[in-house]
Amino acid sequence: MHEKNAEEERAALFQAHRPLLLSVAHRMLGSHAEAEDAVQEAWLRLARTTGEIDNPAGWLTTVTGRICLDLLRSRTARREEPADRPGTEPADPAPGPEHHALTADAVGVALLVVLDALTPAERLAFVLHDVFAVPFEDIAPIVERTPAAARQLASRARRRIRGAPARTTAVVPGHRDEVVDAFLAAARGGDLTGLLAVLDPGVTARGDVFARLHGIPARTHGADAVAAQALAFSRLARSARPVLVEGRPGFASLSADGPTAVLLLTVADGRITGIDISCDPDLLAALA
Repeated sequence: MHEKNAEEERAALFQAHRPLLLSVAHRMLGSHAEAEDAVQEAWLRLARTTGEIDNPAGWLTTVTGRICLDLLRSRTARREEPADRPGTEPADPAPGPEHHALTADAVGVALLVVLDALTPAERLAFVLHDVFAVPFEDIAPIVERTPAAARQLASRARRRIRGAPARTTAVVPGHRDEVVDAFLAAARGGDLTGLLAVLDPGVTARGDVFARLHGIPARTHGADAVAAQALAFSRLARSARPVLVEGRPGFASLSADGPTAVLLLTVADGRITGIDISCDPDLLAALA
């Protein structure tokens, strides 16, 4: 009876973490079918494991990462493309909770094309660390490198994603632009009227590749849509501080661990005409 209860507890533990594992696998592999296979293999390994697991989420994420790395290496050796892309129908179109979790958390086609340009080790280090906040100490054994080498893999992946060599970004304090102050105050207070007053009707907000990995849309156009997006992220505005990055005014959202996102504004004729949202780790580190 005790053994049966242990099996049931382990199965319940796995089901609780299944959406996270599907998200990890899908971002790693870019394929619904392969993500399902990888997660199923993770379950089989969990079922065969004896003893207590101190950190189930970390253990399962690490195991899923290893499985995905093996699949990516095998795919590279065979020069095969992913079985499918986000936006295409999976083999079984019946919508279940896992399917909805994947759909809500999926990255775009263009982003997966960029990720495909990375080596398997770079892709794993980048996705696990920059998207799922897995420490490099935990990533290192998966890629069979030191933590410092794993950090370099993620850094190289970022440079390749940007499509240009790493550059130093000068971040200096600057005077608070009145429009920036007004936008930030309205966002903090959930003031839709105040937001619309400072947004140009044709304003466009763009999320960079790193922001899109964290659920921020690639492009939002129009004052109403941008204002709605700002209200949706109003909690981030409450901890924000004004910054000036390469001559552009904006603000950085802060957490206990430092900056989490940067919004840079383009202002013309007293209104905001463009917003660029970045979660680039190098930029955030420079701000910190």
